[in-house]
Amino acid sequence: MRRRRGLFAAACAGLCLLLTGCGGGADTEADWTEMQPTDSMELTYADQFQVDYYEDGLAYITIGETGEYLLVPEGKTAPDGLDEDIVVLQQPIDRVYLAASSAMDLFRGLDALEAVRLTSTTQADWSIPEVQDALETGEMLYAGKYSTPDYELVLNEGCEIAIESTMITHSPETKEQLETLGIPVLVEYSSYESHPLGRLEWIKLYGLLLGRTDAAEDYFNQKVAQLDDIATGDSTGKTVAFFSISTNGYATVHKPGDYISKMIEMAGGEYIFRAEDLNVEENALSTMNVQMEAFYATAKDADYLIYNSTIDGELETIDQLLSKSELLADFRAVKNHNVWCTGKNMFQQTTGAADMIADLHAVVTGAADGETQLTFLHRLT
Repeated sequence: MRRRRGLFAAACAGLCLLLTGCGGGADTEADWTEMQPTDSMELTYADQFQVDYYEDGLAYITIGETGEYLLVPEGKTAPDGLDEDIVVLQQPIDRVYLAASSAMDLFRGLDALEAVRLTSTTQADWSIPEVQDALETGEMLYAGKYSTPDYELVLNEGCEIAIESTMITHSPETKEQLETLGIPVLVEYSSYESHPLGRLEWIKLYGLLLGRTDAAEDYFNQKVAQLDDIATGDSTGKTVAFFSISTNGYATVHKPGDYISKMIEMAGGEYIFRAEDLNVEENALSTMNVQMEAFYATAKDADYLIYNSTIDGELETIDQLLSKSELLADFRAVKNHNVWCTGKNMFQQTTGAADMIADLHAVVTGAADGETQLTFLHRLT
């Protein structure tokens, strides 16, 4: 079972030591079963990972429901008595096989792309210019699809860790093979964060792994500060539908309460879909498909439509949108030319949460109708 031990336990252990005195001598060998945390990482929004600090610079990391890791500083060794489920991560970590594409932008934010040696995404599929350049020059290499990596390349490049998304759960044999080769696998759960700034806060975990905790803290605080004048809790009353149209004619929408809907609300808008409007599926996915008739009934009078370009590419015109479904011609936002589209870079740029909220704020307040430059959104003509 996961081992969760707080500072209260540490205080009790210290009190018992004072009461029993020094008799009997102390064991000089570090034993994990006898160690207690001295502090924990302060997290404001993220709830899918936790870090407890121990003496000698050890950091016990828990991720999701099952991931347990012990980060050991350079020059130190892991203590005895570790549970077999705890994966040891030995610093320094400066040659990473990064198969979780959403984490790449956090490495960029840390100015630590040089630590990423291998990626599972091709140059053509990256929208981050620095990553494209690194793949062009050979500073970063493509190691094959996440489920079928080039194991020999991963081994020969001396990667100290493989960072995978939860997609690896669909290919457990890949994770097992990497571990057999002696490469620890960290499965990250940032996509499970319901708060948009929770995803961004994962930069603190990567800063810890890379020995750049101060840089991570500074970057996170800087991004959060950008929202001080935007995320005031005041609503404009403007409704927003965020969606895409699948090839089989369904509307794909984000579930109420997920990070997209919270971005819209933080920006001063109102996400038009409510749980009672949709037959929300109970699973870990943040999106769901709905019949176009149901989408029409709920979103027809939305003030703004925002098309998600992630799956089938960016749109430039309303005619391109209508070619996906003629029903959309009756929508208020289409008639009023209040239809916007995301850039393909939106979901790869995890550090852009604050910028996306700023874009949404500009849209729902009307500021985007002027000369305001947006980062991730553009209006369909």
